[in-house]
Amino acid sequence: MLVQLAIRDIVLIDKLELTFSEGLTVLTGETGAGKSILLDAFALALGGRGDGGLVRQGEAQGGVTAVFDVAADHPARAVASAAEIDTDGDLILRRTQFADGRTRAFVNDQPVGVQTMRAIGTALVEIHGQHDDRALADPGTHRTILDAFGGLQGPLAQVAAASKRVRSARTALTEQRERVEAAQKEADFLRHAVEELANLDPQAGEEATLAERRTVMQQGEKVARELNEALDLVGGSGSLVPHLSSAVRRLERRSATVPSLVDPSIAALDAALVALDEARAALDAAVLAAEFDPRELERVEERLFALRAASRKYAVPADDLADLRARYDADVAALDAGEQALAGLEAELMAAEAAYAQAAKKLGDGRRKAAKALDAAVQAELPPLKLEGARFITQITVDEASRDAAGTERVEFWAQTNPGTRAGPMMKVASGGELSRFMLALKVVLAGKGSAPTLIFDEIDTGLGGAVADAIGARLGRLSEQVQVVAVTHAPQVAARASTHFRIAKDNVKGGKTTGKNGDRVTTRVVGLAADARREEIARMLAGATVTDEARAAAARLLQGADG
Repeated sequence: MLVQLAIRDIVLIDKLELTFSEGLTVLTGETGAGKSILLDAFALALGGRGDGGLVRQGEAQGGVTAVFDVAADHPARAVASAAEIDTDGDLILRRTQFADGRTRAFVNDQPVGVQTMRAIGTALVEIHGQHDDRALADPGTHRTILDAFGGLQGPLAQVAAASKRVRSARTALTEQRERVEAAQKEADFLRHAVEELANLDPQAGEEATLAERRTVMQQGEKVARELNEALDLVGGSGSLVPHLSSAVRRLERRSATVPSLVDPSIAALDAALVALDEARAALDAAVLAAEFDPRELERVEERLFALRAASRKYAVPADDLADLRARYDADVAALDAGEQALAGLEAELMAAEAAYAQAAKKLGDGRRKAAKALDAAVQAELPPLKLEGARFITQITVDEASRDAAGTERVEFWAQTNPGTRAGPMMKVASGGELSRFMLALKVVLAGKGSAPTLIFDEIDTGLGGAVADAIGARLGRLSEQVQVVAVTHAPQVAARASTHFRIAKDNVKGGKTTGKNGDRVTTRVVGLAADARREEIARMLAGATVTDEARAAAARLLQGADG
């Protein structure tokens, strides 16, 4: 709730500090005393529009500070925490207004943007007046209000979760469809490439092997004679191997008599024979390799040309054709799988939408049931407020095309102000006084269900008196049992029910920058009233300029009746 309000150098207020308590607080005073100035200053601290004209004449700047004591889990603290504001202790909203129109906003002494201050202020305070277009008068809040009244947080959470699943499924489907469409643009090429490469069946390192084989076959005819001649010298009729072998055998027979002389020669000849044998084997292999079938050369060249043509076509080295084939195979498989996945995601979206529809229907049924109860509860409050011929209507329309996390219903509070007249949106068909009473009836019915902790009612009793003003006072009193209520009023019946009473008045102070008649400085003063002063103020409200004993007696009866 609001615990303190400090204002400095705003219009006629030079310095003002007010302390507020729970229950119903009223502010009274003669017309022009400065009640609207007080509320304009308060609105500034809640993030309202700044105006250099609010600064007291002759001053460079003015300021307003509002201190709130709210629960640790209050939504205003969540907004502040999201803005990285330290929320320990009270929430202190401070706004500085400069005469040149600039403003600065602070929450708990941390600089913030006006939007952040306004979000916090909206969670803390609702202001209702005859010409106010905020709070309950905003159709954008009506669905939330109806849900709070009907206790529909559970079904609402189910719809929100279902809506999230629908969005997620729709996003996944859209992304997959885009991937499939992009792949399908290359599908013909991919499938042709996969078929072509499958027929070619390229192998890693194949080009180098074929090129070498081709070179060997092309050069084989030229070296075949030299190879055969060398082979004849090593293993043919002119070979020295038989002679060397015979010499080794003869030397081995002499080895027993003179080993030191013979053995080294035997070892050397053995090595020569081994080397000649290896040379013969190599020459045999070379001669065999040099012998080729011209048709094989043709086949090798055709294969080599096919690999190199594919290399140029697909712009990759021939050795990479095998990897390219594997990649294209994977792309085609992914395309086929993607189309299958697309069907699966379409089914998931259908299931999510069906679940959303079911949850939304349950929520919609709850809203229609709550709307009937809300209409009946508000209707019961209207006759004492001199709206006995009026009707309050919770208008619900279903818009399937604009499903969201809060369901398919659009909710707006309508009114029929007189029998036989056309019903319509409350803001359009109700006069200022009627609107304020509709708002009061609604707030009484909604007390304790999602309301801001502080409600401000600005002269909602204007032009009303007697039983109607007393009914307004009674309802403000009932409302103040649930939330803090501050009412600016001209009705003594309302003032009599207050637990705290402030009187607003103008004072003329000698000298100063802001002057009235005779050079006096005009200031707005706010005084808390004790019992006797309060009775006198209510008597003034009853009698006017001249307070009579009869007015004082009537004021005492009002106070006694309110206490009773």
